[in-house]
Amino acid sequence: MADYDVKRIDEMDAALGGAFKRARAELGVESFGMQVLDLPPNLDQYPEHDHAEVGQEEVFVVMRGSAEIEIDGERVALDPDTIVRVVPKARRKIYTGDQGARILALGGVPGAAYEPSASSKIGAPAPVPASR
Repeated sequence: MADYDVKRIDEMDAALGGAFKRARAELGVESFGMQVLDLPPNLDQYPEHDHAEVGQEEVFVVMRGSAEIEIDGERVALDPDTIVRVVPKARRKIYTGDQGARILALGGVPGAAYEPSASSKIGAPAPVPASR
């Protein structure tokens, strides 16, 4: 077994029409959540949600394009020079601009061992965030 894994993002298992790429599962990462979001231009239908119930915080890193993330009603720019962390209880929703965006989303529960969600496993049904 090799000491590393290499996968092309566009060849990863995906859901939601290719928008949700299962990077964690494809690379065999077991210590934290990691997905790649390929979001189309002018998206406003990304579901608003939080992770209060499971306690997961998230970090968002834009790989290309740009977007805004609305966190508890405040919009923050997402671009390749900006990294955003969102606490579990904060409501979040992503909006893209004219170029769309490729976003690396990282997640985990502070102080707890990582447990992969069912939707992050290869071939699983599309994720459905809780929207309250």
